[in-house]
Amino acid sequence: MHHMSTEMKACIDNCLACYSECLSMAMGHCLELGGEHTKPPHFKLMMACAEICRSSAHFMLIGSEHHRHVCRECAEICAQCAHDCARVGDMQSCVDACLRCAESCKKMAA
Repeated sequence: MHHMSTEMKACIDNCLACYSECLSMAMGHCLELGGEHTKPPHFKLMMACAEICRSSAHFMLIGSEHHRHVCRECAEICAQCAHDCARVGDMQSCVDACLRCAESCKKMAA
């Protein structure tokens, strides 16, 4: 079994929390409100963010040496998603989850 640092455990938790937040926010809040919330670029970004967060957690959980590459991309997508969710508005919990995940993933990618 691979050794998992406290920092990696926190990153996994942040990734899974962001996955859950983005997916549930998109499928509930965004679909209910419509308008800007369901325009394809925003909605696709939220789905991409959810999936890369899930994948990043997976790579770390299995102890893959490639987690750094996935985490680097995850940090970039999460930062972009946070910015876009802030732009669309009324999605602060998603913005917060994305920013936490982006910060954690930047550390894992280093």
